[in-house]
Amino acid sequence: MNSSNSNPLSKIPGVDVLLNSEQGVQLIKKFGHSQFVDFLRHHLAELRVQVRADPTLPIPATEDLLSQLEIAISEQNADSLKPVINLTGTIIHTNLGRSQLPQTAIAQIVKVSESSSNLEFDLSTGKRGDRDSHTEKLLADLTGAEAATVVNNNAAAVLLVLNTLAKGKEVPVSRGELVEIGGSFRIPDIMSGSGCTLVEIGTTNRTHLKDYQEAIHPETAMLMKVHTSNYEIQGFTKSVDEAALAQLAKQNNIPFVTDLGSGTLVDFTQFGLPPEPTVQEAISSGANIVTFSGDKLLGGPQAGIIVGDRELISRIKANPLKRALRVDKMTIAALFEVLKLYRQPETLRSTLPTLRHLSRPENDIKQMAENLLPLVQQKLKSIAEVNILSCESQIGSGALPTARIASWGIEILPKRKNETVSSERALQNLIIGFRNLPKPMIGRVQGGALFFDLRTLDNIEIVSNQLVDLNL
Repeated sequence: MNSSNSNPLSKIPGVDVLLNSEQGVQLIKKFGHSQFVDFLRHHLAELRVQVRADPTLPIPATEDLLSQLEIAISEQNADSLKPVINLTGTIIHTNLGRSQLPQTAIAQIVKVSESSSNLEFDLSTGKRGDRDSHTEKLLADLTGAEAATVVNNNAAAVLLVLNTLAKGKEVPVSRGELVEIGGSFRIPDIMSGSGCTLVEIGTTNRTHLKDYQEAIHPETAMLMKVHTSNYEIQGFTKSVDEAALAQLAKQNNIPFVTDLGSGTLVDFTQFGLPPEPTVQEAISSGANIVTFSGDKLLGGPQAGIIVGDRELISRIKANPLKRALRVDKMTIAALFEVLKLYRQPETLRSTLPTLRHLSRPENDIKQMAENLLPLVQQKLKSIAEVNILSCESQIGSGALPTARIASWGIEILPKRKNETVSSERALQNLIIGFRNLPKPMIGRVQGGALFFDLRTLDNIEIVSNQLVDLNL
């Protein structure tokens, strides 16, 4: 008996055979020689291990083996970061990328990305420039500050300010303002990482001006106020306003810093939304430095924005950490385009997606739900009961945490096909089905049903066009 025929490993096609097959040649063209060969060798090595462990294991035909390989390489090359449809009811959703950018910002990102740019080159002098120059004047004009700089997020902004102005010294902060932001990042941790010492004053619910006065001594670097944008203390409360703290800081010849967190440049009440302190108000109240996010209420890209007194901003820019925390050309391009929209506040509602979603009329959302309802009912009639319901959206990303906005959505309540499929399993099948669409639809579970809040859905076509791909 031929020993090679009795060895099951001999039945596995060789690399050369697979490479030179018609199907192999096509896959090389599709994926490139290096990638294809790497995957092929790895795939064959795994198959040999399996056959050694179980000699009776059937060996796939050449065509089947190559088809398996094509699937494996395609899955490996599939986009990991992809667009989704946010129907969770959280408008600025941290896990889903926070604010959507306006088309003008997207176009500018593409424009500066496909070419060299004057990121740090002064076209008027021909010398090295400052990347902050592209946004600084506009930020100063919009906020009333003397100067500005931009880093990669607001936590970085706070860290940089503290490390520059308070390293090795003390910073009094009210106990009621020692917030924890997303991802378990806490103000005390940021302060410790910046090299300064936190001095807790007052109580959780009440802090007075005298608490700050009594905490000031020669080792005090600054006074700091943190806007509790992601929670709210109600009842028997007391806090010190910015104007009083600014005056106290001035009397003691130390800076006053305000961290607004989410940060906004417009009065939200004009859009029928709850009030939120603006950057302009903080500056006019006497804050020497104000920090805030670019990708929350501002509606721009991820960024931490620092505005304030020119001399302090100059010191912050000179900190070696600034280079480690700086933003790239794409962020600058997007931020500039978003800030430009604020020059025309009367059109913001239509030009800035975040504000459009926040201020969208309830009746418009209800009409969209009524138009979408029969399409979803038709697709799911055999497996789910579909209805439209009123609901409440939330702003998200730690902004206005107690505020809710009236909205409308679609409830999809699964039907149990048989007793072997539990209600929970049927619900999970629905969730997974919508999550596996070409553009995944992400909702929330509510009362045993999958619920889609339509506040952030710009048109029903983006849903209706892919219902045909829904596999349940």
